[in-house]
Amino acid sequence: MQLPPTVTPRAFERLAEIGAADQGHALRVAVEGGGCSGFQYEIALDAPKDDDLVLEGSGQKVVVDAISLPFLSNAVIDFSEELIGARF
Repeated sequence: MQLPPTVTPRAFERLAEIGAADQGHALRVAVEGGGCSGFQYEIALDAPKDDDLVLEGSGQKVVVDAISLPFLSNAVIDFSEELIGARF
């Protein structure tokens, strides 16, 4: 059984801090073919599309397209902030 990805409260908090929803955007998480390197994640602020899976929390949205969804089954989308940088 494939379960959709989950989003941590910290990831939703960070989206709220940067004002994503205020601008009509959501965090888009996609998987792209990477050729010899395998798959690569693409993460960007984008407007939700009609066929996206929408994960909502704290007034914010994370969206995943139907093609990427099987590759993100059971994934956890988080935000971390460390000395080397901050990232989803």
